[in-house]
Amino acid sequence: MYLPRLLISQLYTNLVRSHHPLSPPVLLLVALEPDSLCACRILTSLLKRDYVPHKIQPVSGYADLARAGEELVRPMKTTEGGSGGAVICLGVGGLVDLGSLLGLEDEDAQEAMGGVELAGTDTNTRRTPGVEKGCIQKSYKSGKGGIIVFDDGDIDAELEAEREAYCALVEMPELEEAESDDDDDDLEDEDSQNTSSSRKRKSWSDRDGEDADSELDEERPRQRRRSNSGSSIASTPRSRTPSSSQPTSPASKPPSPKPPTAKQLRKRLRKIREKHELVLQQYNSMGTSYSEPISTLAYSLASALGREDNDLLWLAIIGVTSLELYGHTSTGLGTSVSTTNTHEHHRSWRSTRSSQTYALLRDEVRRLNPPPADQSPTISPGAGGTISPSDTSIRLSPDPRFLLLRHWSLYDSMLHSPYLASRLHVWNESGVKRLHKLLAKMGVSLTQCKQTYTHMDMDLKKSLRERLLKYAGVYGLDDLVPSGSGRASYEQEGWGFIRSWGWKAQLSAVDVGVILGAILDVGTTHIPATSSSSYASFSESSQRTNTADDVPERSEALVPRFFAAYDALASNQPGHLLAAIPVAQHLLRSVLRTGSSLLMKHQIRHLRAFRMGVVKDGPDLALFANSPGALVKLALWVGEAVAVNERDKKGSDGATPLVLAALDEVRGTYVVVGTGGGIGGGEDLDARKEKAERKAKKETEREAKRKVREEKRAARKAQRELNGDDSDLEESESESEEEDSDEESEDEDEEEMARRKKRGYGHNRFGIAFQEVVEETNARVKIDSFDHCIVEVKKEDLGGFLEGLSLKAVVGR
Repeated sequence: MYLPRLLISQLYTNLVRSHHPLSPPVLLLVALEPDSLCACRILTSLLKRDYVPHKIQPVSGYADLARAGEELVRPMKTTEGGSGGAVICLGVGGLVDLGSLLGLEDEDAQEAMGGVELAGTDTNTRRTPGVEKGCIQKSYKSGKGGIIVFDDGDIDAELEAEREAYCALVEMPELEEAESDDDDDDLEDEDSQNTSSSRKRKSWSDRDGEDADSELDEERPRQRRRSNSGSSIASTPRSRTPSSSQPTSPASKPPSPKPPTAKQLRKRLRKIREKHELVLQQYNSMGTSYSEPISTLAYSLASALGREDNDLLWLAIIGVTSLELYGHTSTGLGTSVSTTNTHEHHRSWRSTRSSQTYALLRDEVRRLNPPPADQSPTISPGAGGTISPSDTSIRLSPDPRFLLLRHWSLYDSMLHSPYLASRLHVWNESGVKRLHKLLAKMGVSLTQCKQTYTHMDMDLKKSLRERLLKYAGVYGLDDLVPSGSGRASYEQEGWGFIRSWGWKAQLSAVDVGVILGAILDVGTTHIPATSSSSYASFSESSQRTNTADDVPERSEALVPRFFAAYDALASNQPGHLLAAIPVAQHLLRSVLRTGSSLLMKHQIRHLRAFRMGVVKDGPDLALFANSPGALVKLALWVGEAVAVNERDKKGSDGATPLVLAALDEVRGTYVVVGTGGGIGGGEDLDARKEKAERKAKKETEREAKRKVREEKRAARKAQRELNGDDSDLEESESESEEEDSDEESEDEDEEEMARRKKRGYGHNRFGIAFQEVVEETNARVKIDSFDHCIVEVKKEDLGGFLEGLSLKAVVGR
């Protein structure tokens, strides 16, 4: 069942009515991602206001999910002696059957789910009152058990065919294998019998039977009524006029058509089943993608209940911003697809639905944080600083695409920015010199920009945006700073969000997303200093800790970090976030250092289907081997650098798939990540300009060729008139060849555009390719992450695994 967005508040209201302070707690299964974490914060605040007991259980993968189902979910079932309850999953298990994984489905259909209601997960359609074709209606009453998915609008808008196919398969009777085998044998006998009988004269009943068979083959649905004898008779039989040679009586009736046999009905049922299964198979083969953030759905619930405030709005903003940092797009993990001449389904998340979501969030910020009475509404709200010690407002700010700018130096913030690093090539000396030239043109000295941002000259900080806008275009950094003036709402496109906690702290949403990701990926137990020796000691201590005989599970280190990040999101205590800033800086330095090493040593190899890199040594090996999230950030950084580098050399603007592996020496495995290449946040203006220039140049060349042909044609015509020759066959043939070549080039452009508009274009298919390679090569691979493009491969099987993967399609085409 799936819940439409308009009815999400109704389900929550029913949950509150059915629970009291002594009821079993509502179980929240939360993934280790900032978006899921923010949604959990919003839901818990709502549950606390309604005095609904709840329990939070972080889940890092399928192993933790199965363990939670065995220890926490099964005891809630009425068949196990429990009293039922509700389980809410946030970012958990969207690609698997949660009913069987959590142990909710029993053999006894009457006691299925055991009174446990699972919300926010995959859909499971059953015959339930108040549910029509899997969609929950207003008459639905919760508390009877089942699996409910929160729909963000995609099911009704884009998945209508898939929903119809799924519902038809659920309602369709099962066909046993023996019956299907008998049907195949009978079909061969039936074909031979029809061949032998085709030479004989056929009676009216035989002809009617043939008509019925042809109609079954054409799959035309016909209404049928039940006769007294119990046989199925067509409600509108096709009447036939008998031949005049045959005697007929007025009272005689035409013979009734031959009813279809059971074999024919099974054949028709099998064809319909194969048709619906093909629809679902095509959808499943498109690859993975990400829908609307969970935090915005949770904020929609709070808004429907009339409980929105600045704290909940800030959590929703952080959840949306974190998607860009983690590379989650509508076409999969890190898939970079140019938005020029593509369909809306295949654009990056920030270019389509995200733009609408950001616009709604900006409207909410202006509504909940009106400007002071002495401030003009036309003045940018991000121009001033903190108003008072009790100021906790959220404002819009045209910040550049730098990371931790207010808590670092300007130089380090620019150097560790993935957008700036990939376009200036800061991994080599020439790229660093290019960065120094940019700063020199802006009039900023290295001594000044290497100071902490809070200690920089005030005039320089005020004029920083204008200087960046003036010189960013020289280096191809058109998206570095939002260009809107901010005097109107439509001129604030691309502006960021910033919040103040009085005079304690001032953080942007991007900074909070970076800090939360660092807490989840690195933790807060080891906070290194800034010296290189501290990095080495930190890495050595991690290696010594992991060289014990009993290697702990990866989840044992990841799950405790969840509650540290949960506490850091406290509304009135920004101290946890400020204390974790060194952890975020350490992670950014590790990404830059390791990524630069891979590119400088030319360790990124180009295979047929993707690019490949392996991290086997270095001071940060333990960090990336023990944290899949940190490895994803490294893969996104390297992928974007490779994509920009290839675009500058070859002019291609397509996705550059990348496979990055990190060696875990203790466990004897490789952690492998497959990304589409680059973060893909926003439209590539350079590629759009180049494509427009190429198109204009091609049109100019065609027009010039057309004029030349017309001049030649006029000259030849005049020469023929002088010679008295009227033959123009050779001229027409040459002109037709030239026109055909122009038409072929136009057809190629149209085919390219049609290919880009194809559904599933650009989707990340690494998860599907990984599973296919495992089935073909028998490699020892562990798929435990909710993102199936993150796997763990045995050290000895990596070569064969990558060799088989090189023959697969890893990005939808």
